[in-house]
Amino acid sequence: MKKLTTTIGIILIIFGIASLAYHGFEYTTREKIAQIGTMQVTQETQKEVYFPPIMGGLAIAAGIVLVIVARKK
Repeated sequence: MKKLTTTIGIILIIFGIASLAYHGFEYTTREKIAQIGTMQVTQETQKEVYFPPIMGGLAIAAGIVLVIVARKK
Protein backbone atom coordinates (compact mmCIF):
# COMPACT_ATOMS: atom_id res chain seq x y z
CA MET A 1 0.00 0.00 0.00
CA LYS A 2 2.89 2.33 0.80
CA LYS A 3 4.46 1.87 -2.65
CA LEU A 4 1.12 2.39 -4.39
CA THR A 5 0.46 5.63 -2.50
CA THR A 6 3.96 6.92 -3.28
CA THR A 7 3.60 5.98 -6.96
CA ILE A 8 0.23 7.72 -7.28
CA GLY A 9 1.68 10.78 -5.54
CA ILE A 10 4.63 10.95 -7.93
CA ILE A 11 2.32 10.54 -10.95
CA LEU A 12 0.13 13.39 -9.69
CA ILE A 13 3.17 15.63 -9.21
CA ILE A 14 4.42 14.89 -12.74
CA PHE A 15 0.94 15.47 -14.20
CA GLY A 16 0.63 18.76 -12.30
CA ILE A 17 3.98 20.04 -13.54
CA ALA A 18 3.19 19.01 -17.12
CA SER A 19 -0.24 20.65 -17.05
CA LEU A 20 1.26 23.91 -15.73
CA ALA A 21 3.94 23.82 -18.42
CA TYR A 22 1.74 22.97 -21.43
CA HIS A 23 -1.79 24.18 -20.48
CA GLY A 24 -3.30 21.50 -22.74
CA PHE A 25 -2.89 19.94 -26.15
CA GLU A 26 -4.46 20.00 -29.61
CA TYR A 27 -5.44 17.14 -31.88
CA THR A 28 -7.04 16.83 -35.31
CA THR A 29 -10.01 14.65 -36.19
CA ARG A 30 -11.16 13.72 -39.66
CA GLU A 31 -14.89 13.30 -40.20
CA LYS A 32 -16.59 11.88 -43.27
CA ILE A 33 -19.21 14.38 -44.41
CA ALA A 34 -20.58 12.66 -47.51
CA GLN A 35 -19.85 9.97 -50.04
CA ILE A 36 -20.93 10.06 -53.66
CA GLY A 37 -19.93 6.87 -55.45
CA THR A 38 -16.20 6.44 -54.87
CA MET A 39 -15.65 10.10 -53.95
CA GLN A 40 -15.62 11.03 -50.27
CA VAL A 41 -15.91 14.47 -48.71
CA THR A 42 -14.09 14.78 -45.39
CA GLN A 43 -13.55 17.60 -42.97
CA GLU A 44 -10.59 18.02 -40.63
CA THR A 45 -11.37 19.67 -37.32
CA GLN A 46 -8.79 20.81 -34.76
CA LYS A 47 -9.83 20.29 -31.17
CA GLU A 48 -8.15 21.48 -27.99
CA VAL A 49 -8.07 20.00 -24.51
CA TYR A 50 -7.34 22.73 -21.96
CA PHE A 51 -6.00 22.14 -18.43
CA PRO A 52 -6.80 24.99 -16.03
CA PRO A 53 -3.78 26.11 -13.96
CA ILE A 54 -5.68 25.47 -10.71
CA MET A 55 -5.94 21.80 -11.69
CA GLY A 56 -2.16 21.57 -12.07
CA GLY A 57 -1.60 23.22 -8.70
CA LEU A 58 -4.09 20.93 -6.98
CA ALA A 59 -2.51 17.85 -8.57
CA ILE A 60 0.94 18.90 -7.32
CA ALA A 61 -0.40 19.58 -3.81
CA ALA A 62 -2.27 16.26 -3.67
CA GLY A 63 0.81 14.41 -4.92
CA ILE A 64 3.02 15.98 -2.26
CA VAL A 65 0.50 15.09 0.45
CA LEU A 66 0.33 11.47 -0.74
CA VAL A 67 4.13 11.13 -0.81
CA ILE A 68 4.44 12.60 2.70
CA VAL A 69 1.66 10.36 4.08
CA ALA A 70 3.26 7.27 2.51
CA ARG A 71 6.65 8.07 4.06
CA LYS A 72 5.18 8.54 7.55
CA LYS A 73 3.50 5.12 7.54
